Amino acid sequence: MSREVEGLKRAVGSVLKLGAQHRFKSSSLPFRSVVSCHAMTMCGQCQQQNPDDANFCHQCGAKLMDVRASSDETAAGSTTAQPIQDEETRWRRFIGPNADYYLRVFKKFSLNGQPRFALSWNWPAFLYISFLWFLYRKMYLHAFVYAVGPMVSTYLTGDVSAGIIWSVMAGATANYLYYWHCREHIGEIKQTGRMDPVAQDTALKESGGVQPYVIWVGVVFYLIFLATLVKMVQEGPPDTDQPPGRPAKHAVLSPQA
Repeated sequence: MSREVEGLKRAVGSVLKLGAQHRFKSSSLPFRSVVSCHAMTMCGQCQQQNPDDANFCHQCGAKLMDVRASSDETAAGSTTAQPIQDEETRWRRFIGPNADYYLRVFKKFSLNGQPRFALSWNWPAFLYISFLWFLYRKMYLHAFVYAVGPMVSTYLTGDVSAGIIWSVMAGATANYLYYWHCREHIGEIKQTGRMDPVAQDTALKESGGVQPYVIWVGVVFYLIFLATLVKMVQEGPPDTDQPPGRPAKHAVLSPQA
């Protein structure tokens, strides 16, 4: 009796062991297939699936590294050509340096989406030679006005301090003028609907931004001004005292006899 029970136990154990092995194999097959699907590289020549670590196609022998490199370049190109997402990004790319400062100031010039004038102060436009600041920000018409205006005013009035008035005007209106400059150019670029995102981004940077060479032009102007000022101090004020003129010789007429 005990032998029969022992044999029955062995038979049941064998059946359970075989069932467990069968379940393990059937459950592991989908896992291996999923891994193989995600770790396969398709050949660009014959469309054959190859293991991800293979360097050559098993069917046609084509090199698989070139396929991976081209796919990586395509992915990199798609990330660099991202479209401009919002309006603030356009303004930032057009302004360039100091975009945070100008965007904060520009909020004063807009009320319910409509432009309005508000007092502000731009120290570089006041302390720097005014027309050079406008030239630095690519505002060519304003640069011409502020280059010719002080000279004409000084010539007509004969007052050298006329240039100071122009500097004050530049400091008080530069931010507002620059706001309109940005608004008009960004609007023109947006209206060109045929531009793709990359071309639009390039247009914003080329039309806006700054011209760094103007800084060195300003340095040269200031050096010339300082050299002239030092020379004037060394020579001193002009001598306005004229030496007394010699008395005129009067002809003495002798009486004729």
